[in-house]
Amino acid sequence: MGDKPIWEQIGSSFVQHYYQLFDTDRTQLGSIYIDASCLTWEGQQFQGKAAIVEKLSSLPFTKIAHSITAQDHQPTPDSCILSMVVGQLKADDDPIMGFHQSFILKNINEAWVCTNDMFRLSLHNFG
Repeated sequence: MGDKPIWEQIGSSFVQHYYQLFDTDRTQLGSIYIDASCLTWEGQQFQGKAAIVEKLSSLPFTKIAHSITAQDHQPTPDSCILSMVVGQLKADDDPIMGFHQSFILKNINEAWVCTNDMFRLSLHNFG
């Protein structure tokens, strides 16, 4: 089996970097977004680097750990990368919860940034 395609290498590296920053210091996530970036977090929409970092920094937990179960990456026709992540997270003393997150990555000035980010907990209500 040969080397992974470049979009998978870039996507995997981004995912590793994103969750390492998220788990250690969410305030540093501004480095991966731009002013035109969009975040949808549990149905709430935020646009722009400042609004996104404010949202992520204000989440109501002090410590978090993500465990990635699977990730998939695809090139898009406009030279971006679509990444989908499935995993579990543990925040403070809360029970472990599943989540899924999707990113669109774009190369701007020789740096890969996140232009679109969508996050949902994998909660099911069978009531």
